[in-house]
Amino acid sequence: MFPTTGDFHAETNEPPKIGTLARRIHGWSWQAFPIGMGTGAVYVTLSGLKSRSPALITVETIFYFLNIVLFLLNSSTLLIQAIVYPRQAWRLIKDPVKGIFVPLIVLSFATIIIGTINYAVPTGHVSIDFIYALFWVYVSFALVVCFPMLMIWFNSPHDLTTFTPAWAFLVFPMMLVGVVAFNVLKVIPASEPRAIGILLTGYVFQGLGFFMTFFYICIYIIRIMMTGFLDGHQANGAFVACGPPGFTALALINLGKNAREIFPLHGLVTAEAGEVWFASSVMAGLLLFGLAVFLFCFGVLPYWFKVHKHLSEILGCWALTFPNVGWISTIRVLGDIFNLKGFFIWHLVMAIIMCALWVILFSLTILAFFKGKIFYAKDEDVLKDIVDVKVVDEEKGLSRVASHESNMSGMTLSGLGGGNAQGSHGHH
Repeated sequence: MFPTTGDFHAETNEPPKIGTLARRIHGWSWQAFPIGMGTGAVYVTLSGLKSRSPALITVETIFYFLNIVLFLLNSSTLLIQAIVYPRQAWRLIKDPVKGIFVPLIVLSFATIIIGTINYAVPTGHVSIDFIYALFWVYVSFALVVCFPMLMIWFNSPHDLTTFTPAWAFLVFPMMLVGVVAFNVLKVIPASEPRAIGILLTGYVFQGLGFFMTFFYICIYIIRIMMTGFLDGHQANGAFVACGPPGFTALALINLGKNAREIFPLHGLVTAEAGEVWFASSVMAGLLLFGLAVFLFCFGVLPYWFKVHKHLSEILGCWALTFPNVGWISTIRVLGDIFNLKGFFIWHLVMAIIMCALWVILFSLTILAFFKGKIFYAKDEDVLKDIVDVKVVDEEKGLSRVASHESNMSGMTLSGLGGGNAQGSHGHH
């Protein structure tokens, strides 16, 4: 049961003891979603390996279902928080630091869609029509979440000396439309008119997302010129900068592959348009891949000396996983295009590192959770939200009573005044 102010002891004026569940729900935040995204990063990276055994596919499927469980857990807990502690829920959305994590619910949903395409479609559990519908649900979800959050966030000024690439999360869901698009095109036949809509939508949103996040990367470079490398928990945010160029390289090359097949079948643009788009996508992908690897090195070299080794800041460390998936997956794609065997080995090494990192981070996150370092509100914070709501209700009740009493007294006085007037009139 959640405590209420009715639980206060009248004799001692002592506040009630807040239950563990209440403190967990009140202390939950949107920063929980990177855990699921990091889990998704594992199976997305593993699915790109050159040789995949049935055992490996089973491991990937386990991670896929774990990701779904984490997504449902986070979404339902935040929904309960919004119902029981609406003030705290609104506070998290408006917070200039915590609010940037709200769009991660959309990114987490994207990893589930990719997993569904990889593991549920081949087995026949999910139809192609359902995947097509999911794509448009994702696009709508991204727009519905991103634009209100951008309006809230940009409505107040922010200090650029505290800038971190994680601020770009507000645009990430729209950028990932391109990645979701080429995954959906794996199962939608190129001959279908639906494929054209998915392809073009993927390109439009990938361009929108990349250029917006590229502006953020420019600000990031200015920030570290002013203050030096990111310090403390912000050191994790340096890896977020790898995401836009890495995912855009991956999306452009794969969308280009699909354009090469789709355009000739539908007689679009010119006869050679598909080949031109693919060739230019490969070149653009190579350029962006170089930028992503540079930004990764730029983040990883000073990382150990700059990051705080505090268990309470473990959630930020999940940024080491999912932003790097883009350029790591691009390694495999470039290896295929240019027949570079060394790239397949490099991709395998990065996939092993990704898995090892997940094990370490997941273990530390569980430890932090049970030690009460994360997702655990203080008693006074929970009580404050409960008491404030109760006080407001009581004030409304008192004002209604006061209003009623004043009306009654007014009526009485006017009655008395009327009687006197009549009396004096009769006397005269």
